[in-house]
Amino acid sequence: MTTLSAFRNFTDSLQEDDHLMPLLFIGHGSPMNGIEDTEFSRRWTQMGQEIPTPKAVLVISAHWYTQGTKITAMEHPKTIHDFGGFPKELFAVQYPAPGNPDLARETASLIHASLDHDWGLDHGTWTVVRHMYPKANIPVLQLSIDYSKGPQYHYDLAKELYALRRKGVLIIGSGNMVHNLRMVAWDRLDDKEYGYDWALDINNQFKHLISSREHKALINYTQLGKSALLAIPTPDHYLPLMYTLGLQSAKDNISFFNDKAVGGSLTMTSVKFG
Repeated sequence: MTTLSAFRNFTDSLQEDDHLMPLLFIGHGSPMNGIEDTEFSRRWTQMGQEIPTPKAVLVISAHWYTQGTKITAMEHPKTIHDFGGFPKELFAVQYPAPGNPDLARETASLIHASLDHDWGLDHGTWTVVRHMYPKANIPVLQLSIDYSKGPQYHYDLAKELYALRRKGVLIIGSGNMVHNLRMVAWDRLDDKEYGYDWALDINNQFKHLISSREHKALINYTQLGKSALLAIPTPDHYLPLMYTLGLQSAKDNISFFNDKAVGGSLTMTSVKFG
């Protein structure tokens, strides 16, 4: 592909690894996980220590929903506090990781995305990545989700990013498999084991399909019944999973972590591929 030859502008400076960089789908949950010492944030820290140190991190966050596909292309992406009603300590957090305009340009050429100089790192990204890489010394970019496209489109688009895995770029899909804020049991948020029956059932079904590599069923999630529709009232938090599935190789081991329900209608279930 001619786009791959353009990609060499960035990748010539990187040695191709014999091993693919792992992929992560991370259930990010509440923004408070970004500053609190929770079982979820501790596991993110541990994951950052377990996997190879990436050359850069590319995050597909549920919180950057755009017309068309965009990628952050600035030298210094700002920290975005895209939420309300939380303590001032959360709004005070800055995560000053650098960007990488060269990587942004070459990634954009792979998938025909547009370069963005206005966004930054939203809480779907920095609340997780700051625990994984607290020194903020690894370039971090975000790829937006085109809201006009369905799951199959995003799954296929992800395949065009496969070269990044060979070049040491960590790709993270950040959302939640089960994410229904209207049905949250706010009085049970402190109970890290509480999930409605339908939420636990569909979460287990998602895990089974992921483990079995039954991607078609996950792409066509609306056919999985009422529980899936309750779990995914809007697709924004589910679509990041499509990117990790599309980037998966036949040899990737699959493991789950942070596999807990929160507030009845949310799950923090996360997946490592590779």
